[in-house]
Amino acid sequence: MATLRDVLANPKGLQFKELEAATLPRVLDQVDLALINTNYALDAKLNPVRDALLIEDAKSPYVNFLVGRPGGDKDPRVVKLIAALRSPATRRFIIDHYHGAVLPAF
Repeated sequence: MATLRDVLANPKGLQFKELEAATLPRVLDQVDLALINTNYALDAKLNPVRDALLIEDAKSPYVNFLVGRPGGDKDPRVVKLIAALRSPATRRFIIDHYHGAVLPAF
Protein backbone atom coordinates (compact mmCIF):
# COMPACT_ATOMS: atom_id res chain seq x y z
CA MET A 1 0.00 0.00 0.00
CA ALA A 2 1.35 3.42 -0.91
CA THR A 3 1.88 6.00 1.83
CA LEU A 4 3.18 9.56 2.03
CA ARG A 5 6.65 8.07 2.49
CA ASP A 6 6.46 6.87 -1.13
CA VAL A 7 6.39 10.44 -2.47
CA LEU A 8 9.97 10.96 -3.64
CA ALA A 9 9.57 14.49 -4.99
CA ASN A 10 6.96 17.22 -4.75
CA PRO A 11 8.14 20.06 -6.99
CA LYS A 12 4.72 21.77 -6.93
CA GLY A 13 4.58 21.76 -3.13
CA LEU A 14 1.27 19.91 -3.02
CA GLN A 15 -0.20 19.09 0.39
CA PHE A 16 -1.30 15.49 0.85
CA LYS A 17 -3.62 14.19 3.54
CA GLU A 18 -4.11 10.51 4.23
CA LEU A 19 -7.73 9.86 5.10
CA GLU A 20 -9.82 6.78 5.59
CA ALA A 21 -11.26 5.80 2.20
CA ALA A 22 -14.86 5.84 3.39
CA THR A 23 -14.56 9.49 4.47
CA LEU A 24 -13.36 10.83 1.11
CA PRO A 25 -16.77 11.51 -0.46
CA ARG A 26 -17.74 13.54 2.63
CA VAL A 27 -14.69 15.83 2.41
CA LEU A 28 -14.86 16.64 -1.31
CA ASP A 29 -15.90 20.21 -0.56
CA GLN A 30 -12.78 20.64 1.63
CA VAL A 31 -10.12 19.37 -0.78
CA ASP A 32 -9.04 20.10 -4.33
CA LEU A 33 -8.73 16.47 -5.35
CA ALA A 34 -9.54 13.07 -3.86
CA LEU A 35 -8.82 9.56 -5.07
CA ILE A 36 -11.97 7.62 -4.24
CA ASN A 37 -12.58 3.92 -4.67
CA THR A 38 -15.58 3.23 -6.89
CA ASN A 39 -17.53 1.43 -4.18
CA TYR A 40 -17.30 4.49 -1.88
CA ALA A 41 -18.17 6.85 -4.72
CA LEU A 42 -21.26 4.81 -5.59
CA ASP A 43 -22.32 4.62 -1.92
CA ALA A 44 -22.08 8.43 -1.80
CA LYS A 45 -24.37 8.69 -4.84
CA LEU A 46 -21.53 9.92 -7.05
CA ASN A 47 -21.40 8.78 -10.65
CA PRO A 48 -17.78 7.82 -11.34
CA VAL A 49 -18.29 7.94 -15.11
CA ARG A 50 -19.63 11.49 -14.93
CA ASP A 51 -18.02 12.91 -11.78
CA ALA A 52 -14.47 11.56 -12.02
CA LEU A 53 -11.60 13.48 -13.57
CA LEU A 54 -10.01 10.12 -14.36
CA ILE A 55 -11.35 6.58 -14.15
CA GLU A 56 -9.59 3.27 -14.66
CA ASP A 57 -10.39 1.35 -17.81
CA ALA A 58 -10.81 -2.38 -18.40
CA LYS A 59 -7.02 -2.78 -18.63
CA SER A 60 -6.49 -1.67 -15.04
CA PRO A 61 -4.36 -4.02 -12.95
CA TYR A 62 -6.64 -3.36 -9.96
CA VAL A 63 -9.36 -5.97 -10.30
CA ASN A 64 -11.02 -8.14 -7.71
CA PHE A 65 -9.94 -11.77 -7.49
CA LEU A 66 -11.64 -14.77 -5.99
CA VAL A 67 -9.01 -16.48 -3.83
CA GLY A 68 -9.06 -19.38 -1.43
CA ARG A 69 -7.08 -22.18 0.06
CA PRO A 70 -5.07 -24.48 -2.21
CA GLY A 71 -7.34 -27.22 -3.52
CA GLY A 72 -10.47 -25.27 -2.67
CA ASP A 73 -11.26 -24.90 -6.35
CA LYS A 74 -12.31 -28.59 -6.31
CA ASP A 75 -15.07 -27.96 -3.77
CA PRO A 76 -18.39 -28.20 -5.68
CA ARG A 77 -19.67 -25.06 -3.94
CA VAL A 78 -16.62 -23.10 -5.09
CA VAL A 79 -16.91 -24.51 -8.62
CA LYS A 80 -20.53 -23.31 -8.67
CA LEU A 81 -19.52 -19.87 -7.35
CA ILE A 82 -16.77 -19.51 -9.97
CA ALA A 83 -19.21 -20.45 -12.74
CA ALA A 84 -21.76 -17.92 -11.47
CA LEU A 85 -19.20 -15.12 -11.17
CA ARG A 86 -17.90 -15.72 -14.69
CA SER A 87 -21.29 -16.20 -16.30
CA PRO A 88 -22.73 -14.08 -19.12
CA ALA A 89 -25.58 -13.18 -16.76
CA THR A 90 -23.15 -11.72 -14.21
CA ARG A 91 -21.31 -9.83 -16.95
CA ARG A 92 -24.63 -8.41 -18.20
CA PHE A 93 -25.66 -7.44 -14.64
CA ILE A 94 -22.41 -5.53 -14.09
CA ILE A 95 -22.74 -3.71 -17.42
CA ASP A 96 -26.44 -2.89 -16.97
CA HIS A 97 -26.30 -2.01 -13.27
CA TYR A 98 -23.07 0.03 -13.08
CA HIS A 99 -23.11 1.75 -16.49
CA GLY A 100 -19.33 1.82 -16.88
CA ALA A 101 -18.46 2.69 -13.27
CA VAL A 102 -17.57 -0.97 -12.68
CA LEU A 103 -16.29 -3.15 -15.49
CA PRO A 104 -16.29 -6.94 -15.72
CA ALA A 105 -12.71 -8.20 -15.78
CA PHE A 106 -13.55 -11.61 -17.23
